[in-house]
Amino acid sequence: MTESILEPAGVGPVAGGHLRASDSDREQVSTVLSTAYAEGRLTREEHDERLDALLAAKTFDDLVGLTRDLVGPPLPTAAPAVAGPKLDTVAASEETDRMVAVFSGTERKGTWRVRRRIESYALFGGIDLDMREATFESPVTEISGFWCFGGLDIKVPAGVEVRDQTMGIFGGSDVKNVGEPQPGAPVLVIKGMALFGGVSVKGPRPARRWGANAALGRRADHRHHH
Repeated sequence: MTESILEPAGVGPVAGGHLRASDSDREQVSTVLSTAYAEGRLTREEHDERLDALLAAKTFDDLVGLTRDLVGPPLPTAAPAVAGPKLDTVAASEETDRMVAVFSGTERKGTWRVRRRIESYALFGGIDLDMREATFESPVTEISGFWCFGGLDIKVPAGVEVRDQTMGIFGGSDVKNVGEPQPGAPVLVIKGMALFGGVSVKGPRPARRWGANAALGRRADHRHHH
């Protein structure tokens, strides 16, 4: 019985298993064995026997059989929750929220309430609306305004549907990183004119992609610069 536990037969060689094991590798295996003994998963005799085999181990393949019945595969981790838009129509206000920036700036951020109707006017100024932590008071929010030598910058949470109906004269609008709308999420409608000005709507930044493709891209950039 003991012999079958210590031999790596049936497990298969690990990647690079022929490589020499270092003292650090042996210390990690020793920690696993000591933890298993403390938890009652190994008897004193089994623990001592595996320690003797550990001292004689030379390669990674020699270490496989010592912990194969003690260490399971890693448990899947839950994907991080993505904060979605908040909708609360109970305390909704019917008043229009007016924002004016003339040679100045206006900002809304944090836990503020987004009313159903917003009027936005900027003349040589800027209006910055951060809705990522805000609460929407209506399923449909309409922002109308006029931006002359000024602009409107909006940050929205994931899931919000954005309908850009602005008209640009020597100006324009830009909507990016918004993603697919979520069922039941608020709809943001933007109307107005940008004259030598602009409207910018941004959603959460997409997650950076790491892995083989990213590594290949970095190597390609390195070769290009050299």
